[in-house]
Amino acid sequence: MIFSVLFLVFSLTMCSGWKEGLEKLDSLEINEPDLEGISDGSYRGSCEGGPVLVEVEVEVKDNAMKTIVLLKHRNGKGKDAEAIIDDILQAQSLDVDVISGATYSSKAILKAIDNALNE
Repeated sequence: MIFSVLFLVFSLTMCSGWKEGLEKLDSLEINEPDLEGISDGSYRGSCEGGPVLVEVEVEVKDNAMKTIVLLKHRNGKGKDAEAIIDDILQAQSLDVDVISGATYSSKAILKAIDNALNE
């Protein structure tokens, strides 16, 4: 009985935290990086909200994003969002459509790249 009550309390706490985290991801503002103002090199960024955690490393060379490596992606059901990296590299922009069915993970990946290049 005690175990059941503790499990229920833990579950409610986790759900509440995840809900707040997902609301945070839903309202994220993604800032377009000024690639001309970024020196060549590798930059790391992260973003976390609810069940989603993203860590990236972005390589910039000659005022362009050359590679984006997903170092960590705790994604719940959002693994499909990883396809957004190709869209970003092709467009050389963070102003791309999120991946349908993986909106929260898509936004977290975008914000992690934003954080890497704008901090």
